[in-house]
Amino acid sequence: MTDNRDILITEVALRDGSHAIAHQYTVDQVLNVAKALSDANVPYIEVSHGDGLAGSSLQYGLSKTDEMKLIEAAVSVAGESKIAVLLLPGIGTLHELKEAANLGAKMARIATHVTEADVSAQHIAYAKELGMETVGFLMMSHMAPVDKIVEQAKLMESYGADTVYTVDSAGYLLPDQVRERIRALKQSVGVNVGFHGHNNLSLAMANTLAAIDEGANRIDGSVRCLGAGAGNTQTEVLIAVLERMGIQTGVDLYKMMDLAEEIVAPILHVPQEITRDSLTLGYAGVYSSFALHAKRAAEKFNVDSRDILIELGKRKVVGGQEDMIVDVAAEIAKARMK
Repeated sequence: MTDNRDILITEVALRDGSHAIAHQYTVDQVLNVAKALSDANVPYIEVSHGDGLAGSSLQYGLSKTDEMKLIEAAVSVAGESKIAVLLLPGIGTLHELKEAANLGAKMARIATHVTEADVSAQHIAYAKELGMETVGFLMMSHMAPVDKIVEQAKLMESYGADTVYTVDSAGYLLPDQVRERIRALKQSVGVNVGFHGHNNLSLAMANTLAAIDEGANRIDGSVRCLGAGAGNTQTEVLIAVLERMGIQTGVDLYKMMDLAEEIVAPILHVPQEITRDSLTLGYAGVYSSFALHAKRAAEKFNVDSRDILIELGKRKVVGGQEDMIVDVAAEIAKARMK
């Protein structure tokens, strides 16, 4: 029996995966991955710096290649697939959003901390003016109660978002917590509901299936699990699981397998797996992109990266506060010298 639910996949390896390779994507890599994703009939392909448009900086990590060149390259081979971009207000501006749209990006995913949807109003509205499909992306959604998430999602809907996402940026949520959040959104908003998971506690697939079971119809995945921390829900595995469940996505499973094995695997600096640092991210509820920053700070100050991440979790540090990582490492090192 076939389940005819309309599950649309957004592939995030060319954005979230940028964290895993220290933002070193080349034009050729993006061309090869985007072309293969288009050939596999993936509906949306997200391309930008890991921290979104204009993220290339000393604080977030410098890109090897101007992201606009990467977006332009992806658009040139996208075919029927649509290129998406991520924008975090306060990092990216309307200027970058317009430039991406002019290059052919068709979807804007406007990401805020889960309690700060109000800062997305201008960007969502402008993306609509540019003719882009718009997504409200509520990051670190484990850090707010369900009623607050609903309130913030309704704000994004009122600004013009076509879809609102529960985003498990830390890979911290358990399946029942995902169910609760998605169910509440489905009951409260009139737009599409999406889910973006991370695999730091080995729950990305379970959480994604829980989200789908509760009615989420926009789902993120990363081929070969290429994403921040331990990566995201592995796209090719998700396609296989959904097919076994009788849920058709329109994505070609064999082509996704081949892409993962032959094109993406060689890009990875190390295989995506749950290391002690990524496990600590999920355990402590810390933003997944902090892993590499914490590792570097730990080496610099000769401290344990897990201690840095646990302390960041206690302080409820969120995306955009990367400068705190070095401060915490320095404090831990100083305390041990006493």
